[in-house]
Amino acid sequence: MRIAAIDWAMLETAVALGIMPVAATELIQFRKNAVEPAIPDGVMDLGLRGSPNFELLRLAKPDLILSSPFYTRYDPVLERIAPVFSLPFYTRGEPPFDKARAAVLALGDRLGVSERAKARLAATDAELDQFKDRLTALARRPTYLINIGDDRHFRAFGADSMFGNVLDRLGLANAWQQNSRFSFAAPVPLEQLAAVPEARIVIISDVPVEARNGLSSSMIWNRLEPVRQNRVLQLANVNPYGGIIAAMRFARLLAEALEKAPSDV
Repeated sequence: MRIAAIDWAMLETAVALGIMPVAATELIQFRKNAVEPAIPDGVMDLGLRGSPNFELLRLAKPDLILSSPFYTRYDPVLERIAPVFSLPFYTRGEPPFDKARAAVLALGDRLGVSERAKARLAATDAELDQFKDRLTALARRPTYLINIGDDRHFRAFGADSMFGNVLDRLGLANAWQQNSRFSFAAPVPLEQLAAVPEARIVIISDVPVEARNGLSSSMIWNRLEPVRQNRVLQLANVNPYGGIIAAMRFARLLAEALEKAPSDV
């Protein structure tokens, strides 16, 4: 079956099942920002997720188009090209990891690979359990999960984010007790990281160059207790709106970073 993916989380879900789409959106950005899974150069790039190239999509001749509720406005056009299979991952205020797991099973059923889907989830659960066991000794310290927007603001990942949800699955407490505040413009002032001085700070994904330079001389940043005590870790790029593969990439990178850090981080 020839599959095209408009939504990145659905793209991940298909690849998690061992099925590579023939076409997908924003692949240059996906390879940079999501990193995993690796997408071959032969997969057709359909352009922006928010404005896919429908002519290219027709040329790809998909038998099925993978989408999500973010893109329902395009359903009438997409359905004239091929059947659309849409699943929810991110609902405001709700933890998304179980939705990502459910998507693996649902897509597996739709594509006739149910046993493969069940095996993938069993392997995922076993890997998460291993990470949790490895991190038990580090569970006493709460963790801020953030993405830096500029030298004054950050994006916060709460329990309703994929990262916060997985953090909980790993047995680690989230220092950010509110819902996620993640948008194009980083909405949270840096000083809010002072609320839990005993926490560690985990920065997810690249810090913009301008912000990096500004943080180095920022009085607010440098007075934060986790910064003063060198309890700041940096992770490589991970898609914050990904599926099961993004979730496990985050878990692996976090576990590796914590294990390599000094024992008091």
